[in-house]
Amino acid sequence: MRGFDAGSSKQHRSPDSVPLLRHDYHDREDEHASPELGMADHTQLAPEKHLSTDSTGVNEVASSEVSTEVAFDTHGTPKVPWWSWIWDYDPGRSKEETHFVQRLDVGVLTILSLGYFIKNLDQTNISNAYISGMKEDLAMNANQLNLIDVAWTSGYVIGQIPSQIVLTKVRPSIWIPSCELVWTILTFSLAAATTSHQVIAIRFFVGLAESIFYPAAHMILGSWYKPSELAKRACVFHASSAAASMFSGYLQAGVYKGLNGVHGLPGWKWLFIMDGVISTPIAIAGMFLIPDLPENTRAFYLSIEQRALARKRMSDVGRAPRTRLGRSAWKRIFGRWHVYALVVLYIIFINTGPSSSVNPFSLWLKASKKYSIELINIIPTTQSAVQLVTTVGFAIFSDHWRNRPAIMSVSTFFGLFYSIVLAIWSVPSGLKWFAFEISRAAVPYGPISMSWANEICGGDAEERAIVLGLMNAMGYAFNAWLPYLTYPAVSAPRFTKGFIFSSCAFVAQFGITWLVWWLQRRETRKKLAQLE
Repeated sequence: MRGFDAGSSKQHRSPDSVPLLRHDYHDREDEHASPELGMADHTQLAPEKHLSTDSTGVNEVASSEVSTEVAFDTHGTPKVPWWSWIWDYDPGRSKEETHFVQRLDVGVLTILSLGYFIKNLDQTNISNAYISGMKEDLAMNANQLNLIDVAWTSGYVIGQIPSQIVLTKVRPSIWIPSCELVWTILTFSLAAATTSHQVIAIRFFVGLAESIFYPAAHMILGSWYKPSELAKRACVFHASSAAASMFSGYLQAGVYKGLNGVHGLPGWKWLFIMDGVISTPIAIAGMFLIPDLPENTRAFYLSIEQRALARKRMSDVGRAPRTRLGRSAWKRIFGRWHVYALVVLYIIFINTGPSSSVNPFSLWLKASKKYSIELINIIPTTQSAVQLVTTVGFAIFSDHWRNRPAIMSVSTFFGLFYSIVLAIWSVPSGLKWFAFEISRAAVPYGPISMSWANEICGGDAEERAIVLGLMNAMGYAFNAWLPYLTYPAVSAPRFTKGFIFSSCAFVAQFGITWLVWWLQRRETRKKLAQLE
């Protein structure tokens, strides 16, 4: 039952009921944020709240302020529109709040999705360039593709935590677009590379600049959206990576056909140039559309009243604003189970497959010698289409049922299935194609786990920022060397050791998912007992 008790006007529970329990802030060095950032302490809860517990074990409260009328059927049951399964439906949400969330979607969700699109476009283009002539033009051997990926990953890991610390001091609307412009310039410079060593060096700095984006974007989303809204937005945001992979394949196919040899440049160099042209305006737009955080926003598309509403919404769900990142904050962060369990969870997820520059499907197609370069770039984009559909679909179910671990386990099952099939390898061709196609259905686990971490750490803004950064940083710290051992390019397209490793990793992913669920439920029950 959602919205109201049947036959009465008393509110029972809405999909936007929110966590009451937050972490203890009395041990903070500074309970008020620095005035120069325009931040204040907004930790009070809205009046007249009622405790409830959802299927994930997260305790929630529901506000008694309801301004939206709810229709009932002949049996006195609230009518729920069919589209409630697809997007937000909250009978207790006011028109003002609905309009506010719509503005957020148009502003912050759009610009973050576009930013992630260009990040993945500039990250994955190396794979398309490699199979489109770069390997031959630069006299690269198979292992140098792995070295290029190691260079990118090393820069990506090194920049993660420093970038998150910078975000506690600098506005996201300044820091994120600045890094976007840096990696865009570096992408342009790849078109001028004449040796594989130059490509390796440039890719290190591309990874360093791109390291800011993913954890920062999830921190921003978690600072504006409620739990019943968050996973859908996080997965729509993440789905832009699938769109980028598809677009990169189509772009490279088109560039190779239409621009190869123009002005003396091969098609793979034109790919880097076109990626840079696409990225530049999006980076500039980020300076105006990224709204920073509710406590210090100056977004032109949010009124003063809407900014106040944003702070109240986050206060109601137990999301604390930023304070000073001092010694007590680090003690809080490393004194809880959150950082350890969530980091292990994400390390396993990031390393369940090969590195981003190695696509077993593309290499299998190329090894078959049955397809043109255009088709080798286009056919694997169907994997990205599967990723896009499953990412959005799993997010809808995750927000609707508020059961993160169950949906994450479904995603894990797809990963386990495809990796077992490809580890066996000697299977009918149709089954092998099917396994390659559904492999990306394992990807939605990532953004849903980030949404879950946002909620688990929601009562402590500093912990949330650092934990999200550590999850991504440590995941890619292992990714800098582990795929080099499990999926070396010289073993393409068979990758026997790699697919066996992936099968074991997905089993471990099942285990850590439900361990985190158990730890969260135990923590919630302890806090409830303290309130009674």
